[in-house]
Amino acid sequence: MVRTKSEITKQFIIHQTAQVFNTKGVAATTISDIMEATKMGKGSLYTHFESKEHLAYSVVDYNLNDFFVKMGTVTNLKYSAKEKLYAFLDFLHDPVNHPIKGGCPMLNFGTEADDTNPVIREKVQIAIKEAQLGIAAILKKGIIDGEFQKDWDVDEYALKIFAMLEGGVLMSRVYQDSMNMNVLIKIIKREVEERTV
Repeated sequence: MVRTKSEITKQFIIHQTAQVFNTKGVAATTISDIMEATKMGKGSLYTHFESKEHLAYSVVDYNLNDFFVKMGTVTNLKYSAKEKLYAFLDFLHDPVNHPIKGGCPMLNFGTEADDTNPVIREKVQIAIKEAQLGIAAILKKGIIDGEFQKDWDVDEYALKIFAMLEGGVLMSRVYQDSMNMNVLIKIIKREVEERTV
């Protein structure tokens, strides 16, 4: 499928502003920031997006998708459930230098939008659910393949892993030190080993 010049320009704007929005947040990102990141004038920007908010919606989608694509690339290289889970954990081991520039988009946009932007909040809710389902699917694969104990409540544990990792990202970014995340990953891996057959 051939993309039009307009679609290419729109994708360029989204790509160029993704880090700005993820770092500064939607409210703090100004039109000047967007113009600087894209090297485009205000008129050109408004030709492709009717408002900063509409651009922000596309950028949130882009950043969330980028996270899942990068995570999938890492986990898909592994075969066993435990290897996939550990690859996912190792993918997030250094939140100070997060794989997505500016940090975890679920945490960043979710924290900002929880009380202010229902559209972005819903996008983040969907992403959080997708992340938890992905973790649960890895654990279920491990049970089916005989790697993990059959009585493991994978949905509950997926929630626990997700919450621990997001807390670890927050602490690591605030302290500018990944030590807390590494402790949490060590705890998760120890618990996984206890459930390994």
